[in-house]
Order: sequence, then structure tokens, then C-alpha cells
Amino acid sequence: MTPAPPLALTMGDPAGIGGEITLAAWARLRAAGPAFVVLDDPRRLAGLAAGLGWDVPIAEVGGPEEAAAVFADRLPVMTLRLPVPAVPGRPDPANAPAVLGAIERAVALAQSGRAGGVVTNPISKATLYRSGFAFPGHTEFLGALTGTSAPPVMLLASPMLRVVPVTIHVSLRRALDMLSTAEIVRTGLALAAGLREGFGIDAPRIAVAGLNPHAGEEGAMGDEEGVLVVPAIEALRARGVDAFGPLPPDTMFTARARAGYDAALCLYHDQALIPIKTLDMDGGVNVTLGLPIIRTSPDHGTAFGIAGQGVADPSSLVAALRLAAEMAARRTKEPAAP
Repeated sequence: MTPAPPLALTMGDPAGIGGEITLAAWARLRAAGPAFVVLDDPRRLAGLAAGLGWDVPIAEVGGPEEAAAVFADRLPVMTLRLPVPAVPGRPDPANAPAVLGAIERAVALAQSGRAGGVVTNPISKATLYRSGFAFPGHTEFLGALTGTSAPPVMLLASPMLRVVPVTIHVSLRRALDMLSTAEIVRTGLALAAGLREGFGIDAPRIAVAGLNPHAGEEGAMGDEEGVLVVPAIEALRARGVDAFGPLPPDTMFTARARAGYDAALCLYHDQALIPIKTLDMDGGVNVTLGLPIIRTSPDHGTAFGIAGQGVADPSSLVAALRLAAEMAARRTKEPAAP
């Protein structure tokens, strides 16, 4: 297996917890890796570490190529200056260009092969919107940056559960209007491919959620299952995907039910994210499927209320870095000899 290059980690919103969980993640991973380089303002990180009383030496580097050599002793940072000083808990739209610039630069590094993948710290979409950001969220922005023809798919993964929502960052009312058999099929195919390529699951089993209580109770509580979901499952199975359902959403996430599938295909945002965040908030990782690069992120937000206090748990970021490295290693695995 050919070693993958170091990962590129973005700053996220500098007023959130991204900086301190980055420092803490480096402390956890410095000995064994995976190595990563941070796209951030080194003055901000150094000041944050000093304010928290943490010993995190900073190394300004020119690219991921230098990160592995210094990673055990210093946190490698590719310099990206903030327009205004960051104040924990007080997001400032003036820093939006730096936040977005870190994402753009990280994607470029991954596309060129200089970085093994992109790991993103949490952003504040509301703050970015005030600066003119035109995308619903990270996932859609990454799709535009990489020029993907189909919308990317958001997978939330932890050792306890993997889930994908068909519709993502839209209101529930709009999500119902957007839901279609074609979108369920498209998302299911992307999920199956992602499980094979990114997780090494050769024949993934996909449980498909119903939309209505009791999965519609044979039409008594809604006909979307019969009209939209069943035809999608049949189409997925015709394409060789082991998909089954629709399952009642209130019972498909029990421990016994989860043992019967590799991932759950859900129909809207909260149907997918509530169970995984309830089961494993600290270990959950956001993975974007359908991109030409690897992208993961912690499964939580900016946590402005506790930013700068040194109490934020870095476990989800550590899990995101480790998963990105595992996925990158699978992509660089040399083909078996004939």
C-alpha cells in the first residue's frame, strides 16, 4: 500500500472551536498520525494555545509535503492571514474570505494530489450568508469547487451507524417537494459506491427509511412509500444494490435493526442526523460522497458558546482525520498482481 500524502485541514470559523480542537487533535495524533497540515493563521493558533496554557509549537510550512517531517514535534500550518482578529464566540463576516479561502486552498491541494484529502473544521453558515455566500452549506460548496455534475451526497458515519439523507439543507416543507424516486435512486447508488470505495464493503446492505409514521401503514398514513420509495428500492435492486425497505423510521435504528445493514438511506436531514448524533455525537464523522477528492469533517458545529475555553471535545475531529486517512490509503492501494 502506497502511503497517502498528509491531509489538509481547514480553519473553520475562527470564532468557533475549530482552532482548539485542531490543537488538541494534533496533541493526540502527533505520535502515530495521521499527519495533517492546517490552513489557518499561525498567529491565531499560537495565541490560542498560549491563552489556554497548551504547549503546541507551530511550524509554518509551504505545503503538505513538509508536514510529515515536522508533525511529531510541531503543528504544521500553511499561512492564511485573517483580515480581523478572531474573538472566540463572536463570529465576524469580515473573516469569511479567509474561511472560504482555506476550503478552496485545501480542495486545490487534494485535487493536485499534494494532500491525501480534505478535512474541514465547522463553519457558521449564517455568518457566511451575511458575507454573500451563495451555497446552502459545505457539501454544496465542495461540489461546485470540484466541478461535480451531480449534487454530492452527505454520509454521516460512526462505528455505531452510517446514514445518508436524500435531501439535506432545506426546510422540511421543501424537502418533501424535492423528494422523488429518481433522487432516492441517485443517492442510493452514490451511497453504495461510497461504501465500496471508501469503506471497503464489497456488497453493502442498505436499509431504506419510510417517510411517514409506520412507513405509511400500507397507505393508511400516507402513500409516498408506495409511490416514491418502493419503486426506488426496486430500481436500486435492479442495479445490483442490496437495498430493502421501506422501514418504519421509529424502529430501524435500534441495536438489533442496525445489525442488519451497513448504512441507512433516509429521506430528509433530521431523519438521518438525529439518530446518529444521539447514538454517537463524539465519534460521528461527516463524509462527502460523489467528489473526486476525499472530504470528511466533524459531526458537530462551531459551538460558539464554549469557544476559547479549552473544553471542546476533539474526538469527532480526530475520528474525521483518521477516517480520511483510511479512505486515502484505500485509494492509493496498489492493484493486486494478476
